[in-house]
Amino acid sequence: MCATLLSRRKTKTWGETELFNLLDEPWLQASPLGEAEQPDAQDAGAPLEVGLRRLIMDADRFRDLVVDLPTQKPALFRQLLLPLVVDALGSPRDATEWTRMFRAGAFTEKQREKLAAYLDAHHHLFGLFDPVAPFAQVSGLRTAKDETKGSALLVATAATGNNVPLFSSRTEGDPLELTPAQAARWLLHTHCWDTAAIKTGVVGDPRAKSGKTTGNPVGPLGQLGVTMPIGRTLYETLLLNIPYGRVPLSDDLPQWRRRALDGRVEETLSCATPAWQSRPARGLLDIWTWQSRRMRLLPEEGPAGVHVTRVVVAAGDRLDLSPDVEPHTAWVIERPSARAAKSARGAPAPAVRPRRHQPGRAAWRGLGALLAVNSADRKREATATRNGFQSSVVIGRLSEMCRQLPQAYPLQVELTGIAYGNQSAVIEDVYFDEIPLPVTALDPEGIVYGALLEAVDQAESLAAAVNHLSGDLRRAAGTEPIPWDKGQRPGDTLLHTLDPVVRRLLAGLRAAGDDFELSERGLEAWERKAEQATWRVAEQVFSAAAPPLFTGRRVVKDGKEHVYRLNTAERAFRGRLDAVLHRRAAARRTS
Repeated sequence: MCATLLSRRKTKTWGETELFNLLDEPWLQASPLGEAEQPDAQDAGAPLEVGLRRLIMDADRFRDLVVDLPTQKPALFRQLLLPLVVDALGSPRDATEWTRMFRAGAFTEKQREKLAAYLDAHHHLFGLFDPVAPFAQVSGLRTAKDETKGSALLVATAATGNNVPLFSSRTEGDPLELTPAQAARWLLHTHCWDTAAIKTGVVGDPRAKSGKTTGNPVGPLGQLGVTMPIGRTLYETLLLNIPYGRVPLSDDLPQWRRRALDGRVEETLSCATPAWQSRPARGLLDIWTWQSRRMRLLPEEGPAGVHVTRVVVAAGDRLDLSPDVEPHTAWVIERPSARAAKSARGAPAPAVRPRRHQPGRAAWRGLGALLAVNSADRKREATATRNGFQSSVVIGRLSEMCRQLPQAYPLQVELTGIAYGNQSAVIEDVYFDEIPLPVTALDPEGIVYGALLEAVDQAESLAAAVNHLSGDLRRAAGTEPIPWDKGQRPGDTLLHTLDPVVRRLLAGLRAAGDDFELSERGLEAWERKAEQATWRVAEQVFSAAAPPLFTGRRVVKDGKEHVYRLNTAERAFRGRLDAVLHRRAAARRTS
């Protein structure tokens, strides 16, 4: 083998250091709330390295996790923090219990006792290098020839195989030594975000053929547009991401309690053997801790301590996604014509699919889907001409509770995703954005809800108006408009310019609440800034106008004659601008 597995023969005792128990060892980084948390630190804002036990028990004393890559955060919350709390304490039964827990701001003494008892009872299941039940791994996982691969296979930003980041300073030939803490974080990240490349066939996997497994999907989070509400403390973030009113099934268990070594995997749901299956999730605990790969870390002991340089990564369970269970993504409701077209081509045509984030597209541009929280069904139904949207479960629950939270509560929403390329076998881009979201925007009947959606629609319409202007001027010059999917159009430049203005509006509307006049003043200020930004971009388009644009050009299309010239293009642009920014247009008419 290419690595030396730590064993009882190498060490006189097998203590907790060798096992690296995740409850005790400091492997997570978190930012404390105040200087009192780190009196000896030179920098009061420096993150602390803590074990899982302390992080959970003192969740109210930490602001947030600190991670190596944004995609690690949802992986850590889903694979560990959220299921641990829910399995130990249960989900809040209803809105009243959820509100009481949220307002408490910290776990009660009784809840702390239950958490401590749970952690003590399951302590043996959290050993990263345990020889019998290694955490989130399969003990003794091996190939027929005892082949292993470099630990870079776990690291999304490291060069390995066909997955080579553009500016990577490493090559696949450079060994990557991961500390136990790093290996644990990337292990959970791989379960959530791994690529769909061919996986190594392992002994005991009845579906492996010729030493490999094909048809692997990307990790479950890689199929989503992950949306997580973030609070002021880690405790609040936990509560914001735990839907209330969920009655768990008896077999809805976190992965560390599904470790049966005997029996058929279809019956035991075990993730501790090389065998795997395709199935829907049993509930929140199951889907949060989904084991999409069968893995084994191979630690080596050297002069600098224990490191992981070799791993085995094989196929794992394949998830049938369902909006009834998955809580952290919005959904697209396919219009009937699109489903019919896919069915005609022989492609699967589900009624709903996860709404994935688009790299380069600001999060606020998707507020229409994020806030599709109709109090009855959290949906914007599809029509014959457009898709519909269904908000995520966690945002839907917050919508139901928005009047129980302070109007000025500084709610943040983080959006995370990965764009894959080459048959989803490589990572092309990592998406991360964070927006301030007024709590009152979660109320579909509220003033802020309508104000935000109007502002987003206005921004998109302004971008379209600038693109129309560019297209009209290009036609007048005898060329075609810039294709929507090639090159950068001026509307893209405008949306980039408007980004800080929209975010300022989002933060400012937190104070509006149900005050219509305050909301209107915010929208008036937004329109003023948006108009200024739009004209700056439009002037760049006008400045590139050639002299022939003044006389223009006549084009016959579909039997109709169209005249494209500078003055008609400008007149049409001003008309579109007034139609979009109607408050500014009305103010000019009355002045």
